[in-house]
Amino acid sequence: MKIVFSFDSFKGGMSARAACEAARKALLARHSDCSCVALPMGDGGEGTADAMMGAMNGTWRAVRTMGPLPDLEADSGFAWFEDRGLALVEMAKSSGLPLVPEDRRNPLLTTTYGTGQLLAEAMRADASKIWLAVGGSATVDGGVGAAMALGWKFLDRNGSPIGFGGGELERIEKVIAPARQQWPEVEVLCDVDNPLCGEQGAARMFSPQKGASPEMVERLETGLTHLAGIVKEQLGKNISDIPGAGAAGGLSAGAAAFLNARLVSGINTVIAATGFEHELADADWVVTGEGSFDAQSLCGKVISGILRVAKKTKTRIAVIAGTVKLAEEEWRRAGISAALQLREPGMTIPESIAREPELLNARIAEFAKRNLVIN
Repeated sequence: MKIVFSFDSFKGGMSARAACEAARKALLARHSDCSCVALPMGDGGEGTADAMMGAMNGTWRAVRTMGPLPDLEADSGFAWFEDRGLALVEMAKSSGLPLVPEDRRNPLLTTTYGTGQLLAEAMRADASKIWLAVGGSATVDGGVGAAMALGWKFLDRNGSPIGFGGGELERIEKVIAPARQQWPEVEVLCDVDNPLCGEQGAARMFSPQKGASPEMVERLETGLTHLAGIVKEQLGKNISDIPGAGAAGGLSAGAAAFLNARLVSGINTVIAATGFEHELADADWVVTGEGSFDAQSLCGKVISGILRVAKKTKTRIAVIAGTVKLAEEEWRRAGISAALQLREPGMTIPESIAREPELLNARIAEFAKRNLVIN
């Protein structure tokens, strides 16, 4: 019997690579005659770089950058895949929400400048292609900070450069392109399809979780709308309605505007690059999971992509998640054969995260007892 383990990262807990390897070892300890494959997954969210280094034999190139606030620094870097000439820049490594102390979270001030520094380093490494993973941001600056780090200038009505953060967007009057315009191919790995502006856009949908008050939300919406107008007028690009443009506080839109980037499905891109479908072709089960298994898991996330391939290869799928929020009827209707929760009754989420390796081992044993018949 062949089982493929393809976990996403558990937010705040195990990485995708650690979860896959722990699950593989736990099953082999009970069924040594099984063929177990660890193939970690990412969809563009936090942990994608680590997962892809595990799945595609990449290396890490360390870079120290500006953090989400100008006075913060980040020990960051990017994943490098020498045989493909591919760099994977995970914006959360430089501009992610966990890098900002809770009492300083303010998307009027946070910037993607550090992400731009990572992109610049990837270009200096002669990357022929860059994947930009945009989940987990602390920012709503429309990617303007990242563009600044790449040489773009954004001037106010007096011809002076604007400052950092989403609160500065409404002051932009003129955009000046850098001398360099020959960028490598850039693909933005998105796990949402929200537009830049509007009720489902970057400001109104996501900025409250990054520290924005209702007043800040409206100011950020005004700034992003103004940025879209300037980009259309001066660069001839319409970034307002691109599906996914609202990801990472509009960094996706900025990448499209200033780097000619394409916005793509993160999980579909990763599945194609890792040979996942080929691995599943002769597998009996694929076991996947993440921190919270909920309705969003079935829309553009790792589990949704794995489901699509598993249906094609007729592979049974099990989900082991920190918390299972879907009713059994819902996950069975989606085509999932088993769903197990790490967190036990009466256990707090922090306790569950702290005990994830132990709990995962127990759930693998439970999964095997219920579902595996080894001849």
